[in-house]
Amino acid sequence: MSESLILAIETSCDETSVAVVRDGREILSNIVASQIKSHMRFGGVVPEVASRHHVEQITQVIDMALEESGHGSADMDAIAVTQGPGLVGALLVGVTAGKSLAMVYNKPLLAVNHLAGHIYASQLVKPLKFPLMALIVSGGHTELVYMKEEFSFEIIGETQDDAVGEAYDKVGRILNLPYPAGKYLDELAGKGNSEAYAIPRAMIHEDNFDFSFSGMKSAVMNTVHNAKQRGDEIVPEDLAASFQAAAVEVLVEKASKALREHPEVCQFILAGGVAANSGLRGELSTRLATEFPEVELIIPPLKLCGDNAAMIGASAHHMYADKDFSELDINAIPGLMLGE
Repeated sequence: MSESLILAIETSCDETSVAVVRDGREILSNIVASQIKSHMRFGGVVPEVASRHHVEQITQVIDMALEESGHGSADMDAIAVTQGPGLVGALLVGVTAGKSLAMVYNKPLLAVNHLAGHIYASQLVKPLKFPLMALIVSGGHTELVYMKEEFSFEIIGETQDDAVGEAYDKVGRILNLPYPAGKYLDELAGKGNSEAYAIPRAMIHEDNFDFSFSGMKSAVMNTVHNAKQRGDEIVPEDLAASFQAAAVEVLVEKASKALREHPEVCQFILAGGVAANSGLRGELSTRLATEFPEVELIIPPLKLCGDNAAMIGASAHHMYADKDFSELDINAIPGLMLGE
């Protein structure tokens, strides 16, 4: 495969990130400017606020990434940008910056799918082997993806309502946890009794690989409301643990079902922001070790689970090798699907 030195830009949501990645494997720099404090007071990401922050930060973050890498823009073989999915205003900032650099320095432009980036973040840990299965778990997506070969994405299961990350944030608000709630709910769950409250495991026994998390969120809400009406005390640690146990059980069971029906799979990748969840990492590791010892599990380090530009650079390397270049008139595609 061709060697490459790629400047990658990621602005799909509320992190402004720029990285320089060599050959899709080596991170020379990976700068992430988070907006969490700005959105925390709203309890979620405000698209207009996110876009304005990207505009303010993008030039500085590009300069920082180049300086840390020891290279200049003219040294790059290509410029990679996240084209989608994501917030349209946020995506436009990164796409515009990437197109500008590509035009000024006469470099190829690579339009990368954000979800493919999450999968290829694992390539920064170890080489990918095919066929493989990936479970993408993030704030906006919960999908099981089968990859027969490089850049071949078959979505075999997906959420029918809330993504698991959305459910975590909604439950977090019910429990008065800070935004983003995933980290805090995970910590709270580690202190509680996971059998204290009855939380449904929606679709767990259905003959498919799809998910549903809306009912779990509703069950938590009803539990809290009913307790208030009766004057009972809710134990937050126990409710968090009960919710997390239900969510993790469904994710792991569906993943196991997919592996049982695809015995040819040699690697399983956990990808996306919720891949940082300790309960999910632990349960998935245990299940694969006992039931599928021949399948190699890859979970990126925490710094590569959330949105970051290094994962975009890793994915872009294969596009560069295939000369899958984009024209300078590309636009952001907020609803971009895997494989499009």
